[in-house]
Amino acid sequence: MAKKSKIVKNERRRATVARYAARRALLTAVLRDPRTSGEERATARRELSRQPRDASATRVRNRDSVDGRPRGYFRAFGLSRVNLRDQAHKGYLPGVTKSSW
Repeated sequence: MAKKSKIVKNERRRATVARYAARRALLTAVLRDPRTSGEERATARRELSRQPRDASATRVRNRDSVDGRPRGYFRAFGLSRVNLRDQAHKGYLPGVTKSSW
């Protein structure tokens, strides 16, 4: 189980990313466009750097939806390896079975 403070901080980051996503996408499009002038690029770069750190999507950590564990995360299920195994054994995940050979 992760600390509650880490889980809450990550949720706050998700909200910040969502709030700034549209503006951030627009600024990065300006920076990537080869027809953009030098001063427009500089302005876009300055505005991007003025945004909060947590507005970047790479700062959000994938966490287990059950207990918030940050490591061993499976995107397809939204669970960590520990909870994935536990729920698969209990039969809560349709189509997932324990393999044996």
